[in-house]
Amino acid sequence: MFSWYDTLTSAPVIIATTLGVSLAAVLATQIKGPQTLAQAQTQVQEVKASVNAADVKGKAAQAGASVMSAPSTDLAPPKDDPITLAELAKHDGSDPSKPIYLAIKGKVFDVTAKREMYGPGRGYNVFAGKDGSKGLGMSSLDPVDAVADFSGLNSTQMNTLDQWEAFFTKRYNIVGRVESS
Repeated sequence: MFSWYDTLTSAPVIIATTLGVSLAAVLATQIKGPQTLAQAQTQVQEVKASVNAADVKGKAAQAGASVMSAPSTDLAPPKDDPITLAELAKHDGSDPSKPIYLAIKGKVFDVTAKREMYGPGRGYNVFAGKDGSKGLGMSSLDPVDAVADFSGLNSTQMNTLDQWEAFFTKRYNIVGRVESS
């Protein structure tokens, strides 16, 4: 007959306990709440560093970043409705009854589905309610950089901006375009 000590120290119990604790640790690190500004800035720096990486680790980070959010399969046809800058500014997430919009190179995207990322106090709210093309191209979360004029970007930054535009086009509905002044 086995005692409770023999049962607790048996190989199957030890293996099951180890696997259970390991799985719990992995899940605890994977299940995250909404990003804070500091977390978003860190993530931007990590992605920025991996973009030009030639090593295996950098390439793996690029691959991981590209599959983190799968493209949407239920997007509406893109709209070309003119949206003024004043109207766009009303969609910055401060009014929960309104959708959250952001623009890239004049295209206005509805990012309401990711309110936890673009809502007030969240990491990417700096781009909500405006065209922040320059900041996206620079991988900058500084509000000073979140402006529409991206003419000063270098070729690497333009490539980054184009990648952001492609990313958003595959994941969010285009609800209009920023009306020219």
